[in-house]
Amino acid sequence: MTSDPSSLDADTTTSSSATARGESVRVMTSVAHDADEQARNLHGWRQTYDQLSAGCFTGALTELFLDRMTVFREATSHALRQTCEVQSDSYWFGIPLCREGTGRVDANVIGDHALAVRPGGVEFELITPADYEFFGIVVNGDMLRQYAAEVEHLGLTDTVPHAAVVPVDGGHKVQLCVSLRRMLDDGAALDVPLSGFARSNLQASVLAALFDLCSPEHAFQPAVASQRRQAIVSDARGYVLANRDRPVGVPELCEQLHVSRRTLQYCFQDVLGMSPAAYLRAIRLNGARRDLCDGGRTHSVKDVAAAWGFWHLSQFATDYRRLFGVRPSETLQRAMAGAR
Repeated sequence: MTSDPSSLDADTTTSSSATARGESVRVMTSVAHDADEQARNLHGWRQTYDQLSAGCFTGALTELFLDRMTVFREATSHALRQTCEVQSDSYWFGIPLCREGTGRVDANVIGDHALAVRPGGVEFELITPADYEFFGIVVNGDMLRQYAAEVEHLGLTDTVPHAAVVPVDGGHKVQLCVSLRRMLDDGAALDVPLSGFARSNLQASVLAALFDLCSPEHAFQPAVASQRRQAIVSDARGYVLANRDRPVGVPELCEQLHVSRRTLQYCFQDVLGMSPAAYLRAIRLNGARRDLCDGGRTHSVKDVAAAWGFWHLSQFATDYRRLFGVRPSETLQRAMAGAR
């Protein structure tokens, strides 16, 4: 059976009124009381669920739709046999949280230190035990290949193997699951559409985590001479400051500087003692602070945050207060008081 992205049943809700405006829906949540209903609720898949253990079935699903990626969390109460097929020219990554029992993909066990990978356009079998929860990531093939070449400086086959199950570091997998859960929860709580930069940042952060999980450990410390490391950081700083009117992401820096993401991370950590993402965030926070201090030009914390690519207002306020010791609203109030 094929899921229809335009169909919503009575148990399905969305965190945005985008549908009424003719825009794509950002987040969907659903609850199912039948295995077939659960299969239908997952968008963009051809699949059939057969319930294997006795009792009344309950399933829950949260999906976040980005430009060329879907992130979802699925929880099911009973053991299932699933025949699945994701859309052509895409890749599915399945990251389970094993509570009881162990899942299997095409007869391969997905243990605590593993994730599942299957290409689109090919049917596969997934066996999940009762009380099972996992995160799924579906990535457009063109996007994955472009990211691998331009940001990671790897061929897709260097990282995404043909095997259905990929061994990974258990600690890193847990961290990824925490990040994905937060991403879905934050997306469901949003009442405004994501900016293009925010969507690109989210997709890049998910891809970076996947490549870190699936790549060998020796790839984390590229050999870069000390003088070259300093030059890369200096060039990155210059590029960010030259484009201070808009947020610059790590993929853009990699493209501009002709380095891989790991090389960029290694250089920043060695020279500044911080990650490129942390440095970019600090630059954007400083830019937002300058705009807030110019209270006569801008009177909205929300507008300033959006202008600097901060799509989650409460996280912006938390990061701002952590860096500057005051809330952004306090900075704006002081600036407006001083302008009177």
